Amino acid sequence: MLTERAAGILLHPTSLPGPYGIGDLGHRLYQFIDWLAAAKMQVWQVLPLGPTGYGDSPYQCFSAFAGNPLLIDLEDLAQRGYLLWEDLAVPVFPRHTVDFGRVIIWKKQMLALAFQRFLKNIPPPAYETFVKDEAWWLQDYALFMALKDEHGGQPWLSWEPELRDHQPAALTAASARLSDQIQFHTFQQWLFFSQWQALRQYANDRRVKIMGDIPIYVAMDSADAWGNRQRFLFDEQGHPQVVAGVPPDYFSPTGQLWGNPIYNWEHLAAQGYRWWIDRFRSNLRLFDLIRVDHFRGFYNYWEVPGTASTAVNGRWVDGPRQALFDAVIAALGELPLIAEDLGAPDAGVYELRDHYDFPGMKVLQFAWSSDGSDPFLPHNYIHNCVVYTGTHDNDTTRGWYASAPERERDYVRRYGRVDGSDIAWDMIRLAMMSSANLAIIPMQDCMNLGSEARMNTPSVASGNWGWRFLPAQLTTGIQAGLAELCRLYGRDYVPPVQRRRSVHAQ
Repeated sequence: MLTERAAGILLHPTSLPGPYGIGDLGHRLYQFIDWLAAAKMQVWQVLPLGPTGYGDSPYQCFSAFAGNPLLIDLEDLAQRGYLLWEDLAVPVFPRHTVDFGRVIIWKKQMLALAFQRFLKNIPPPAYETFVKDEAWWLQDYALFMALKDEHGGQPWLSWEPELRDHQPAALTAASARLSDQIQFHTFQQWLFFSQWQALRQYANDRRVKIMGDIPIYVAMDSADAWGNRQRFLFDEQGHPQVVAGVPPDYFSPTGQLWGNPIYNWEHLAAQGYRWWIDRFRSNLRLFDLIRVDHFRGFYNYWEVPGTASTAVNGRWVDGPRQALFDAVIAALGELPLIAEDLGAPDAGVYELRDHYDFPGMKVLQFAWSSDGSDPFLPHNYIHNCVVYTGTHDNDTTRGWYASAPERERDYVRRYGRVDGSDIAWDMIRLAMMSSANLAIIPMQDCMNLGSEARMNTPSVASGNWGWRFLPAQLTTGIQAGLAELCRLYGRDYVPPVQRRRSVHAQ
């Protein structure tokens, strides 16, 4: 439950500026944390931080537990002696976007070079501790990634049957054959998590909380699906019998066919929901707050036949509901979750959310198509919710306004008593003055950017997730404007610095 008024920024680390083709966990991110603190922003929201697969989507990762090696700060590796500074003579990358193909090739080369230097020395105790403590997920993940490398990146369904089916003898042989490559992926995870924990401590010391994001589903091509097929509704060869998606909606007339495997909830329940307990525990070690993407899937979810080409011919199936959250809370205590409850949920979704006092989400761009009773209008909010001008799946506010029907444009102008010439900041003000205890603003709206800065367009397979800003765009004027709105609308409360509780995997 959110009890204090606060505000924050939505920005994925990949969008940060810098010479290495993609934002990372280096000093520019520390500067951004300082900028947030001066702007009175108490929350920094990120998208999922896992290693991305096809399409570069952070919602389709090779693991629900691993970190993305593309975010590793190479300058830190030079300071540790794993790279030489002259190694970082980078090719010329685009400044406004991430060229994922080129970045992946070059950064993998740099990490491989760092790994070779790492091997020449005795591993530090912190590395040995990490490998031991994280073995419960790390061993399978590192082997999975080594096998993907060996198979030219092909998904696990196309591997030899004995490897596809996770047979012990084949895994033992592969572990011996690929030991160096397995250790390379283990090394990358150690780097990521050590850098992230240092960054989180820095943010918390400046009274900035980090909000993470848990996608409800895992990717089909992931270590989670490959290594734990009993947890999903697969056939004997590992093909999904049913997959995830949503029916036709605001974003797509044919629905969204995500293709993620559906959980075998009966099996998970029989195991006491241990996998979900471990998943929440691992995220609580990374984040102070957690947004749960597609929260409604815990109440009921859209199940589509595994061979379908669209999401139209699916059906609603009951999810685990309170049984899951009761088990997780019994194991971990109170959960600082934000429920992504957008779309057209059944009333039971809200009842499930409210049973645990999880805050829901409000999006201002959705507020203007009906009348004064619309639940997305600020005067209808309860305190225990999070308001956004837009999310990573929406156009920027300026882009939305440029293409919105005139009826909606007229409504927002009359509601805000504005002329629409500065619509992004008009909407930011509406979010800040609302009764929602937490207001989150995408960085693109703070910078008053148009559709060219959109992060993702749902149902479009390519060209997403690449937006980056330039250093000059993160101005002191934006910082001062946000700080003033926080002062005006009571969002400048300064919470005490609290010691984080330790949440360990067992």
